[in-house]
Amino acid sequence: MIDRDMKAAIAVTRFGLGGRTGEIDQARSDPEGFLRAQIRPQGADLPAGEGETSAQRIAELRAFRQTRRDARPDGAGRNAGTPDTQDRDPVKMARRLLRDDTGADFLARARLAAGAEAGFRERWALFWANHFTVSATKLATATVVGPFETEAIRPHVFGRFEDLLVAAETHPAMLLYLDQAQSVGPDSRAAQFLRRRQAQNGRQPGLNENLAREILELHTVGVDGGYAQADVTEFARALTGISIGGLRTDAEAAGTAMFREAAHEPGARTVMGVRYPDGGREQATAILADLAGKPQTARFVCTKIARHFTADQPDPALVARLERSWTAGGGRLDRVAETLISAPEAWDPQPAKFKTPYEFLVSSWRAAGGGPRDIGALAGVLNGMGQKAFSAPSPKGWPDEAQNWAAPDAIVKRMTWAQAFAAAAASDRDPRRLADQALGARLRPATATAIARAESRPEAFALLLMSPEFQRR
Repeated sequence: MIDRDMKAAIAVTRFGLGGRTGEIDQARSDPEGFLRAQIRPQGADLPAGEGETSAQRIAELRAFRQTRRDARPDGAGRNAGTPDTQDRDPVKMARRLLRDDTGADFLARARLAAGAEAGFRERWALFWANHFTVSATKLATATVVGPFETEAIRPHVFGRFEDLLVAAETHPAMLLYLDQAQSVGPDSRAAQFLRRRQAQNGRQPGLNENLAREILELHTVGVDGGYAQADVTEFARALTGISIGGLRTDAEAAGTAMFREAAHEPGARTVMGVRYPDGGREQATAILADLAGKPQTARFVCTKIARHFTADQPDPALVARLERSWTAGGGRLDRVAETLISAPEAWDPQPAKFKTPYEFLVSSWRAAGGGPRDIGALAGVLNGMGQKAFSAPSPKGWPDEAQNWAAPDAIVKRMTWAQAFAAAAASDRDPRRLADQALGARLRPATATAIARAESRPEAFALLLMSPEFQRR
């Protein structure tokens, strides 16, 4: 039986993002209730920002591309000129503004995490943002990753999985990231028109299977979920027509997700043994609904949830509990979250999860009672630690296993940062009290002794940040 002090510490440091002053005390009277109160129908909190929509960002991107085209009429001399004229180059200025938008979005998200009163709610939102990864690895998506999270992910994280799935897959950011906006049905009216123009512009219209493949492999049934290449192709055909409003559409539709009937591949489709009649956009949404309800999806996603919150090799009993809750609730994510909180397997006192660089920085700020101030410094630290802001290396998202983050050189980088951070954040603070507030009953006697015997307060706080119990959750 786990005592209440330990459960309070686990509630804050494992389910949440790390202890802030008074947070473990707040959770002590009812640790499960403390977490359950953070589940709410309206979803996760939204970062404080300028509130630009994805449509506005896409309009900015298109304006940049037009500026770039206008700036090189003959393709020569683009980089010529003095440093002053280069600084005022319209292409460089526009690109800088777009990057500033992305940086501001990430900084706002990190500040929210550092100061969040509902740490479990934020961790739950971050899990789903990583599950439905859109990466800033290309300019076309960099500007819309922030709006993607606020528009498609955060409002739905405690609703039905089907609603979250549809919102994520049909959002302009996902359509751009996985090249769905360029997919054209081979026998569609748009393809026939484009083929007639091919001799003039050299463009070959075609089917793009990226979105269909990642929905099946990464977002729903999983790689072992029982689908074949033919299912990917058929699903991709059903998805054709789901695109983004362009410059020729009306002002309200520009930059938003829309359905282009002319680009949709006509005909019935069969995906994973189910036949879907011809029906335009409804054909794709029917497939998404069926995928959301498949038992393979429940098993695959619940395993990921258990892995993220508890251990790299999660307890099968916990996965089974989550699956049953998912199935009984029709994919209601609030019920799955409640099941996770109440599952005894999730409260094992032995910490098994190693923090990612982002989690390490966030929990350090929370322990110190601060937050990031500058995106340049924040981005530089994350780059050095291997977790570039908004830039997961593939649609799989950031890995969740310790082997990806606990290499010796990575630990050295954490130590270097911890020493500098402690010198700035804890020179006038009692490190013993900070340790108690950050870890509670999880603080080991050996770590407490090392902190008490440290030669300086910054050294003591750095020892806390690099302790095994702080590095794990």
